[in-house]
Amino acid sequence: MQSLLERLESGVLLADGAMGTMLHSTGVRIDTSFDELNLSDPARVAAIHHAFIDAGAELIETNTFSANRYKLHDHDLSVAAVNRAAVELAKRSVAAAYKSVYIAGAVGPLGVRLAPFGRVQPDQAFEAFKEQIGALIEAGVDAILLETFTDLYEIEQAIKASRAVNPAIPVIASVTFTRDDRTVLGDTPTEVATRLIEMGAEVIGVNCSGGPSQITRVARVMRDAAPSALLSAMSNAGFPE
Repeated sequence: MQSLLERLESGVLLADGAMGTMLHSTGVRIDTSFDELNLSDPARVAAIHHAFIDAGAELIETNTFSANRYKLHDHDLSVAAVNRAAVELAKRSVAAAYKSVYIAGAVGPLGVRLAPFGRVQPDQAFEAFKEQIGALIEAGVDAILLETFTDLYEIEQAIKASRAVNPAIPVIASVTFTRDDRTVLGDTPTEVATRLIEMGAEVIGVNCSGGPSQITRVARVMRDAAPSALLSAMSNAGFPE
């Protein structure tokens, strides 16, 4: 199988959809640790992987969006164990499908504010990301997918952490925007695209936000700002309700 970057250079790659939304739709309470299900209810998670692969996804994401030390602390869960289990589930799902499907290790924001807006220092964020990303890479993902970030300073620490663990693993860096096409901290798509390229992400993009129309609009601006960059666009059905 081609490397992920080689595949992306050859044309559009279809990714999967939301994991948390799908888990919630099966009856999982919204206040549950979705990441913990990798350990307690792996069949439920695997069924969603299978459904996305059957629907045509060529890339699936691990169920690890919130599997960092800050978000798992309240549930007394091991970061390494949760992330390793998620990768194993994804691998088994791909093997069972007998298809060529890439696996991206999903990494979301830490759920805490970085200084100067919060108390978490950049080096603390770096260590938290390094812990999670290290477990994902060690378990064998094809790429690291940083998604739904709103703070460029935070995603910078995540990119640095991935580079520190293994610079050969490609990073997909994806930011989400509010209704005015800016991040929560006020950055425009042009500024985001430029900064992400400077940070060294192999793929830059936008996810979540206000649905297909906004995603398309923002992606086009990012393309104009970085015409040679590989671009990721992962929409939802609209702003969450």
